[in-house]
Amino acid sequence: MSVTSSDLRWCSDGLEIKCDSGQTVTATFAKDCCDREVMAWRAWEGKGLPGEPVREMLIEAVERRFGAVEAVPAGHRLEFLSDNGGAYIAADTRALARSLGLQPINTPVCSPQSNGMAESFVNTFKRDYVARMDLRDAQTVLAQLPAAFEHFNEVHPHSSLKMRSPREFRRQQAAQVCREP
Repeated sequence: MSVTSSDLRWCSDGLEIKCDSGQTVTATFAKDCCDREVMAWRAWEGKGLPGEPVREMLIEAVERRFGAVEAVPAGHRLEFLSDNGGAYIAADTRALARSLGLQPINTPVCSPQSNGMAESFVNTFKRDYVARMDLRDAQTVLAQLPAAFEHFNEVHPHSSLKMRSPREFRRQQAAQVCREP
């Protein structure tokens, strides 16, 4: 579900990475549905998606996009779309999202395709990054994730962005705004 400009709708989901050692790394991310940038993410060893990493990630995403204001500017409507996982529907997560100026919305139950952009990112990330990682153990995987997310944001081309990376798209959008009279 793309939108016409940045910071109108963000999406999120979780993903698990199986290690050769039998360990699992779980990650979550916040992604803009227009420019496709992953603004914030969290990862840890273990299964399951607890609420605390999701809440930390939301705070970081808002700070990255809106600065030290620590909240979406008043009057700006920004949806935060996720599935119905416990970490996303938790009262603490929803309350924090609202306090940050986000409008939490969830996909209909049994309809993960309603969060298609997040689901698509999970598939892309696993295909283009995880499949090329050294999966020996959780520590090794966790050490590779920062570079993978950074590469996705800075280099990975997107057909919906006319084969630009998310940050290249954002830089060009910002340059156009500066040039307009």
